Amino acid sequence: MKRILIIDDEAKLRGLIARIVRLEGFEVAEAADLKSGLRELGQSDTDVLLCDVKLPDGNGVDFIQTVREKFPLLETVLMTAYGNIPDGVQAIKNGAFDYITKGDDNNRIIPLIYRALEKAELNRRVHQLEKQVREKYSFDAIIGKSKKLLASVDLARKVAPTDTSVLLLGETGTGKEVFAQSIHQASGRSKKPFVAINCSAFGKELLESEMFGYRAGAFTNAVRDKKGLFEEANNGTIFLDEIGELALELQAKLLRVLESGEFLKIGDTQPTKVNVRVVAATNRDLTKEIEAGHFRSDLYYRLSVFEIVIPALRERAGDIEALATTFAKTFAFKANKKVNALSPAYIELLEQNRWNGNIRELKNVIERSVILTDGPILDVESLPFELVQARNDSNSSLSAFSLASAEKLHLRKVLNHTNGNKAEAARLLEIGIATLYRKVEEYKL
Repeated sequence: MKRILIIDDEAKLRGLIARIVRLEGFEVAEAADLKSGLRELGQSDTDVLLCDVKLPDGNGVDFIQTVREKFPLLETVLMTAYGNIPDGVQAIKNGAFDYITKGDDNNRIIPLIYRALEKAELNRRVHQLEKQVREKYSFDAIIGKSKKLLASVDLARKVAPTDTSVLLLGETGTGKEVFAQSIHQASGRSKKPFVAINCSAFGKELLESEMFGYRAGAFTNAVRDKKGLFEEANNGTIFLDEIGELALELQAKLLRVLESGEFLKIGDTQPTKVNVRVVAATNRDLTKEIEAGHFRSDLYYRLSVFEIVIPALRERAGDIEALATTFAKTFAFKANKKVNALSPAYIELLEQNRWNGNIRELKNVIERSVILTDGPILDVESLPFELVQARNDSNSSLSAFSLASAEKLHLRKVLNHTNGNKAEAARLLEIGIATLYRKVEEYKL
């Protein structure tokens, strides 16, 4: 039930308004002054506050600021016996939903409460979404306890509250964008936009228009002005992934943004000013790119004020089980499956793999396993053949060129194709089922 609080020192009028509001099915609380009203707000969740302007212990117009600070999801309607424009304007500036004159506007109270309730509900939904985003991209949501990972997280926590440019270094798939998002969420810019762009995803001309925008008529088909991503990210954070792929001409424009906070749109003669924090990422060695003439040294020094190296997954094998378990739960929920465990053999195989594609590759493997698995446990049979075979080859005493090795490889492929159905495998191999069982035992498949 929605709760309405009425603060008014005139007991009869307060009681009249309370009866009108109760007839609509709302829960109503009453207070005769600001002090007791504030106490009521602290005791129970309130959706809408109806507050008189002139009260024994203060002014309702000023009181709104206190309410907004302590209860930001609440909506307030101010009531006064003597309506005047300056008070009304100041009330709205202080955060009031509306301002009405008692007596003259009594017929407006109920419709106004319903509109204020809609706004309060919207406030709650936005607050919940913001909370979910903060939790999803907080540093606590980064999975893993290995020393290398925790050292990187610690550095990111320290730099996050500043406006310093950050350069994230690491192999593809290590989670650099996750770090960038976490840095943004832990900064003073968290309520402003986070904009990400992959510098290797576009050609030079298209990337320039995407990053910096253009004026109408700048080129064919430019029929109207277009904002670039730097402008979209104003007062927030822009994440430049694969910065090592950026063309030299665009590197010069980026350097100007970092140095002066301004840039020229394509076809424009006046600079556009922005206040943007830059977080960049690359899997390249930029010092070698500088030596090769592919990257500007002055831009590198601007971007690398604070460098953070994200460790490869093979350097934090102890985190694989926690990552795999989390991914399994996520994909099982999406696929509406009940997967609640990973077999010891399954985990062992995951931990033995090198994961050249890092977390991204692991995530894809777990998703595939969840799709293939019918039971509640992810087991070796649901892993890609190549991953299982790599382990078998490393443990096998067979020569890679022997006939037995080729036969073992082919048997494994067929069994993987039939999802372990030996009768079907024997049929496809055109051998007896007893022969297949003997070979499975011989090769320890």
